[in-house]
Amino acid sequence: MVQIDSSVSSGMKKIAEQVAAVSSFHGYQDTAYYLPISYAISGSGIDSKQAAEQVFAAAHQSPLVGAEILLACRGASDGPPYTGFIEDAVIRKLGYTLVDGSILGLALIVGNPSTADYAAAICRELQEKLMLTFLSGGVIESLTAAGVKVGLDLRLVPLGKDSLAAVHFADILARVAMMFGGVAAGDAHRLVAYASERAKAFVIAFPDMTEEEIAFIDGLRVLGIPIIHMGGYEGQDWTQAGPTEIVRTGMELRGIRVQVTSIPIPMACSPAFEGKAIRKEEMYAEFGGTRSPAFELLRVRDLHDVTDGKVTVIGPEIDAVPKKSAAPLGIIVEVAGKAMKKEFEPVLERRIHNFINYGEGSWHSAQRDQIWVRVSEDAVAQGLKIADLGKLLAAKFRMDFPTLLDAVQVTMITDRDQVLATQKEAEHLYTERDERISGMKDEDVTQYYSCTLCQTFAPNHVCVLTPERPALCGALTWLDGKTAYEMSPSGANQPIDKGTLINDEAGEFEGVNRFVRQASHGEVERCVLYSIMDAPMTCCGCFEAVAMILPETNGIMIVSREYKGETPSGMTFSTLAGTIGGGAQTPGFIGISKGYILSDRFIQAEGGLSRIVWMPSVVKEELETRLREKISSAGLSGLYEKIADETVATDIDGLVAFLTSVEHPALSMAPLL
Repeated sequence: MVQIDSSVSSGMKKIAEQVAAVSSFHGYQDTAYYLPISYAISGSGIDSKQAAEQVFAAAHQSPLVGAEILLACRGASDGPPYTGFIEDAVIRKLGYTLVDGSILGLALIVGNPSTADYAAAICRELQEKLMLTFLSGGVIESLTAAGVKVGLDLRLVPLGKDSLAAVHFADILARVAMMFGGVAAGDAHRLVAYASERAKAFVIAFPDMTEEEIAFIDGLRVLGIPIIHMGGYEGQDWTQAGPTEIVRTGMELRGIRVQVTSIPIPMACSPAFEGKAIRKEEMYAEFGGTRSPAFELLRVRDLHDVTDGKVTVIGPEIDAVPKKSAAPLGIIVEVAGKAMKKEFEPVLERRIHNFINYGEGSWHSAQRDQIWVRVSEDAVAQGLKIADLGKLLAAKFRMDFPTLLDAVQVTMITDRDQVLATQKEAEHLYTERDERISGMKDEDVTQYYSCTLCQTFAPNHVCVLTPERPALCGALTWLDGKTAYEMSPSGANQPIDKGTLINDEAGEFEGVNRFVRQASHGEVERCVLYSIMDAPMTCCGCFEAVAMILPETNGIMIVSREYKGETPSGMTFSTLAGTIGGGAQTPGFIGISKGYILSDRFIQAEGGLSRIVWMPSVVKEELETRLREKISSAGLSGLYEKIADETVATDIDGLVAFLTSVEHPALSMAPLL
C-alpha cells in the first residue's frame, strides 16, 4: 500500500533536486505559451535554465511547475503512438467540441493497471459518456497490447510512456484557461478558480507511479481536480471506488451528468469515434467518393406518413457487396413532428455526417450528393449491416431531438438504378434550398442571432451571427442560429433585435450593443460588426483565422490555424491567437471564419477586400475560385495576384517592396491609423 503523504513529500524533494540539476533547457514548439503551466502561474516565459530555476522558486517549488520543467528539458517526445506536447492549433481546433456538448469533460488516466480488461472497460465507458480522455504511463501499453486503439481522433490521447507525461494534461488546462477563459498569464488565483469551476476534469490513478509522479498528480488537486483510484493508495484526499463505479464517481464529483442509451447494433456508438478515419486497408467497402454515386437527404413528412424507427434497405445488403469494392448508396431520412419545419431540413441533414461517424466501424465525409462512406472489416466481421447504419441514424435523431421529432424512419438504397433516380430528385431539392437562402443580406432581416456556446470557456464572449457574417469558428450561420433558437428557445442562440441604426457602413446598431453589453456581463459596451478598428467583435479562441492590421502596408494580413510558418507581423498564428482570444475585444485584430473573407461585409468600414495584403497560400488556394469571383464582382481586377503569401514575403520589408511593385490598392487608401 503506497502512503500518499510520504510519497508526495519525498517526490517534491526529488523534483526540486532534479530541477536544480538541469544542465540544459528545451522548450516546446508551436505554442505561444512557453511552458504553459509555469507561464499561467507566474506570468514568466521560461526560456533558459536560469529562468526555470527562478520561476520554480517563485512558485514555492510547486510540483506542477517543477514537473513541467523536467518534462520540457527532456526534449523530444516518446514517438508514435505518443503525442507528447500537443500544439496550440490542435487545442484551438478542439475548442468547439469543448463547448458544443460533444465533450462533457476531461479525464486523465495514469499508472499501470493490473489487467488490461479493467483499463479497456473504463476507457470505453469514458468514450460512451462523452469524455475526452488522456493517458500517461503503463496504461497505454496495456491498452494497445489488448488491441484498444488510441489517438486524439478517438478521444483516447496517449501522452507519453511514463506517468509524468500527465504534465501535458495540465498544460492543456492552463492553455484553455488563457485561450478561452480570458485568464491572464501570472494570475494564479484566476487560473485556479477557472480550472475548478469550468474545467470539468478528474484523474483515475492506477498503481505503479514513482514518487515524483505521485507528487505531480496530487498537485493537480489545487486546480480542483479530484483523484480517484481502485486501491493501492492510502492517505490524502484521494477517493477510492470500485472498477465499475470509478467513472461514475469521477463524473459525480465534477457535476457531469449524462444519460447514455445504447443502440442495438453490433458496434459501439459514441462521439468519441467521430474524429477517426477508416483507411483503405481497414475498410470492408465504401460508398460514394469518386468511385460510385451516393447522396443523403432529410425530408419533413406528415406524421401519418412516417413509421417511427422503421428502417428499409432497397438493394443488396453488405454481405452481397464485394469486399474492398465501391457501391452506390442513398440515405433518406424522413422525419415528422408538430414543431418540425421545412426550414430545419438542411440543419438536421448535416447531422447525418456526425451520427454515422459516431459508429466505431463507420465513417462519413462531405454532404449532400458528395458524400463518402466507409465501413470497416472489423465491424462487418462483428455483424454490421447497412440496415444498422439506418438504425443508428433513426435512434440518434430521436435521442438528440426529442422535443422536435415525434417519428423518424430511414431508407438505405444500395440498388444502383434506384440511387441514380432518387439522387436527381435530391439534387432538385438541394437547389431549392440554396435559392431560398442565397443572396440574403443583413438588411433583409430585423433580427440577428447570438451564439454564446463558447461562454463555457470564454465567459464574456458573444458571437453575433448575421446573414452575411458566420460565426468565428465557421460552424454556424445566421440560418443555423435561427433554427437552433426555434429548436431550443432557451439555448445559446438567441434573437438580437437590431434596433436603431447608428452607423450603416460600420454595422453598428443600438440593439446589438444593448444585447452584447448584457450577454458579456457588462464587459463589452459596443460591438461594431463590419470593422476591424472600431469596437470589433470579441474572440473566443476557436476561430478559423486571425485578421490583423499591418500599419506599414496600410492593409491587413490574414493567417489561418493550419499555417505554422512566419508572417510579416513577426508573429505566428499561435502567438496572434494567444493575444486576442479569451473573450478579448482588440481593435486592429479580429478572429474570423474563412468564409467571412468572401462576404460583402468583410471589414466593410475599412474598405473590404482591397485591404488584404497577405495570406498564407493554404488559404489563398482553398478560397481561390470563390475569391476570384468575389474580386471580379467588386471591380477589383488583378487583386488576387497582388495579395502576397509566404512564397513572396514573410517579413514586412519584403512585403512592402512587393506591394509597391504591384501597386496594391491598400497603399493609396485612407490611412488605417
